[in-house]
Amino acid sequence: MTYENLDAKLVNELLGDGRASLRSLAEELDVSVTTVSNHLGDLEDGGVVRGYTPIVDYSKMGFDVTAILQLKVEGDALPEITDRLDGEKQMVSVYEVTGNYDIIAVGKFNDTDDMNAQIKKLLTDPDIKESNTSVVLNAASENEQFTLETE
Repeated sequence: MTYENLDAKLVNELLGDGRASLRSLAEELDVSVTTVSNHLGDLEDGGVVRGYTPIVDYSKMGFDVTAILQLKVEGDALPEITDRLDGEKQMVSVYEVTGNYDIIAVGKFNDTDDMNAQIKKLLTDPDIKESNTSVVLNAASENEQFTLETE
């Protein structure tokens, strides 16, 4: 095999099985274990591959409510609020966005009482000017990643 697209092919293999051994990756990609190790090290060092983690179905762990929070924030407080949200363990995604709101955050909660308490605590911050919360009724797709083009 040539090394053309090797990094993309390696990423795709890891998306299929993040626990694959270097040996099995090398066999699948038809390269040496050393080549896989070197390329994987480069991908990790470059921040392309940031870790290996399980995909957790939070609903099966008792987190039955997913909520989307949209927040308008006082301009200079944006980094502080995003850092605060990022530090909240139940916030699984936090984005600074364009449009009508400044931040969109996705949280997982045990129930609506838990969600309500977390949101009320958050809204005591005077730098949050407005909020809109949507409760997810059905997650048609979640935690999805996509394979990279290799040809």
